[in-house]
Amino acid sequence: MTINTLGNQQDNSLVSNAFGFLRFPLNFQPYSSDAEWVITGVPFDMATSGRSGSRHGPAAIRQVSTNLAWESSRWPWDFKLRNHLNVVDCGDLVFDFGDAQNMSDKLQAHAEKLLASGKRMLSFGGDHFITLPLLRAHAKHFGKMALIHFDAHSDTYPNGSKFDHGTMFYHAPNEGLIDPHHSVQIGIRTEHGQDDGFTVLDAAQVNDRDVNDLVAQIKEKVGDMPVYLTFDIDCLDPAFAPGTGTPVIGGLTTDRALKLLRGLQPLNIVGMDVVEVAPAYDQSEITALAGATIALEMLYLQAAKKTV
Repeated sequence: MTINTLGNQQDNSLVSNAFGFLRFPLNFQPYSSDAEWVITGVPFDMATSGRSGSRHGPAAIRQVSTNLAWESSRWPWDFKLRNHLNVVDCGDLVFDFGDAQNMSDKLQAHAEKLLASGKRMLSFGGDHFITLPLLRAHAKHFGKMALIHFDAHSDTYPNGSKFDHGTMFYHAPNEGLIDPHHSVQIGIRTEHGQDDGFTVLDAAQVNDRDVNDLVAQIKEKVGDMPVYLTFDIDCLDPAFAPGTGTPVIGGLTTDRALKLLRGLQPLNIVGMDVVEVAPAYDQSEITALAGATIALEMLYLQAAKKTV
């Protein structure tokens, strides 16, 4: 796919894919737009510990999203998203390739500028490290947040490097960005700490327990705090999402993940991302389709607030 350097003349920091997510309009001046939610791709995978390739995730999610664009309303929602939520796609963040610090700084600055202009963000990774600069920007705007984190891994490991997609949620509490005692990790099925404050709903119990019971526990833990919602696609079982860098069997089905997401609609979600789609390992675009559908569901959570 050809990438066209467009951007605006005052801030030439964004580029465009051939079309926007779900055929939303591409907007290269998102800070001054009338959008409520802005989609940003972050084609970065230098922090991955497994298979690389998630830098191509934003393009794959956008491309497969055309399969979702024809629906006038998304089942089981009974309204058309575009009638209730103004969304634009501003393309992909531009940064100096090979320079993780430059990416982190530029993503944080982009996020801070969007949030200061009254916008909210849905971001596409890229590997999961991108969530850390996004959290830094959101915490400056909203204060300390709760985290709802879908993943196979806790990403709280203290022994990684400064740029590591397994250390963000070790650094984030230490920097005062999130409150682990009001945060929930969903679908974890690898080694994780027991005393870092997070409520861990591991994959075995998430697969066995009633969805309504799980949602009630999440809501109780989060309370009325502002929430950052992050979804690592490897939370899903590789049967449903093989196209990712660190697949782990025994994960969630797409059906269960979507039901859990829909239950989060009443929460004060202030930022969202979908990460770790690596299309080189995908089969028939099913991982990209899962990522695009999850992203669409996230937007419906926001639109639903305006229909009541």
